[in-house]
Amino acid sequence: MSKIGHYLQQHVVGEVLTTADARRYFSTDASIFSVTPSTIVYPRNENDVRKLTRFTWQLAERGRIVPLTARGSGTDQSGAAIGPGIVLVFPAHMNRIVELDGKSGVVTVEPGINYGKLQQTLQTHGRFLPPFPSSLEYSTVGGAVANNASGSLSLKYGDTRTFVRSLRVVLANGEVIETGRLSKREFNKKLGLATFEGEIYRAVDAMLEENQALLEKLDLPVTKNTAGYELLQIRHNDGSFDLTPLFVGSQGTLGVITEITLDTEPHNPQTSLIMATFDDIANAERAVIELRRMRELPASVELVDGGMLEQVDAYNPYHLKGVLEKPFPRAVLLISYDNPAKMQKRLVKQALKMLQKYAASAVVANDLENQERLQKVRDASASLTAHSENGVMAVPIVDDGIVPIEKIGKYIKQVYEFCLRNHIRPAVWGHVGDANLHLQPQLDLGQVGDRQKAFRMMDEYYKIVLSLGGSTSGEHNDGRLRAPYLPYVYGNEVYAMFQKVKQIFDPYGTLNPGVKVNVGLADIKPLVREEYGLNHLYDHLPRL
Repeated sequence: MSKIGHYLQQHVVGEVLTTADARRYFSTDASIFSVTPSTIVYPRNENDVRKLTRFTWQLAERGRIVPLTARGSGTDQSGAAIGPGIVLVFPAHMNRIVELDGKSGVVTVEPGINYGKLQQTLQTHGRFLPPFPSSLEYSTVGGAVANNASGSLSLKYGDTRTFVRSLRVVLANGEVIETGRLSKREFNKKLGLATFEGEIYRAVDAMLEENQALLEKLDLPVTKNTAGYELLQIRHNDGSFDLTPLFVGSQGTLGVITEITLDTEPHNPQTSLIMATFDDIANAERAVIELRRMRELPASVELVDGGMLEQVDAYNPYHLKGVLEKPFPRAVLLISYDNPAKMQKRLVKQALKMLQKYAASAVVANDLENQERLQKVRDASASLTAHSENGVMAVPIVDDGIVPIEKIGKYIKQVYEFCLRNHIRPAVWGHVGDANLHLQPQLDLGQVGDRQKAFRMMDEYYKIVLSLGGSTSGEHNDGRLRAPYLPYVYGNEVYAMFQKVKQIFDPYGTLNPGVKVNVGLADIKPLVREEYGLNHLYDHLPRL
């Protein structure tokens, strides 16, 4: 064990590893990058996290930077769950439900708790957490908060940030703060603190005051957005102040979250699912626009295009058997409703009437067995992203663009043109109700030509998204992958503000450096792994 490893094991309750196999295992997440850490720590409690951050702060004061990276289950596709220094692995010990109020549904958890297990517990109390990602069965709540994750139900319910009430956060110097909405009086008390917390409140307040005009540029015309830092929701007109929205989606670059308090929603297990097929993808786009114009939004509107259906059928010809027959439609929409029974019935009837104008067919499933059968169409993305042949595999490089909903037609058209120009087979799916689509081109990262092609494609794809007024990341965040594109999303002045935020919270650069800000393409190109795979996730068949 290294000298740092021995020192840390003396001072923390949790376990410390520096073995080659452990370091190799934690060198990858679900992204295309590989960064080997020096030390693995399984913190047992918040005090362990405080000791670790204080240790790296003291080293930094003497000129030695040892990065700290918080990690859940390694499902991050942007490269934010890997780092070259100490990796803090939370699922081993910090995985409890701390408190659950059965009446209000407010729940407090530790970051390493499995999202799916939390969801099961909530549902036994008639509640649920709606912005769950498709990876909920094998990801952590801490990771979802760090990324401001969202999923199919975010169309109706919003993203993770919408549900985070407060946080406990260990700052870069080891201080612990509790975030939450502060009244003007409470905020003024924070401003007077002679601690690092006080410095942060004063600096953030001054920065927001000095850059009020710039803040408007953060408000992109999209339904959800995880690019950059959330600065718009910190200050309210009544003088109240809350750092919670800023930490949510910050990917461990501003502090280490050790406790999360969340609001939840009433859970209705009796839902309706419509599967509509389309011979023309333009008609599917028109149907999406009309669904959004209805008085009540569906819980979800998901798209699977014909290209994905054909590819999945080629790899796994029995996956769609009994659900869809060849020739496959150009597009499929899966539309769900979870309203109370009478309203649900009325909304389904309205949706079916509208679909008569555009869809080739539409079927409704009200029972769980038939819903699971139809849902196989959406889950087909797992077969696509998990398929590997002669080193060629779907890679997450251009998989999270989002545009204004009224531009969804142009977006899909330009995505297909993009695929044609780059000689890749189109396969598009995702949260079309939010105009947030997924696309994973198949490449062999072991080939120099394909690694170069990956970056050319990224440049081209994000130009398309930004030309339509969109964001490079609707739900998967910046990480290392999309961080170099942030200046193009918001402009250099706003980007400088993001850099200032990072400097305020992390003056020595110990908290997950190389993620979100201060990252260029030259920094990430050498990190691309030559053999992409999802080996540590195959127990669950990763979904996107």
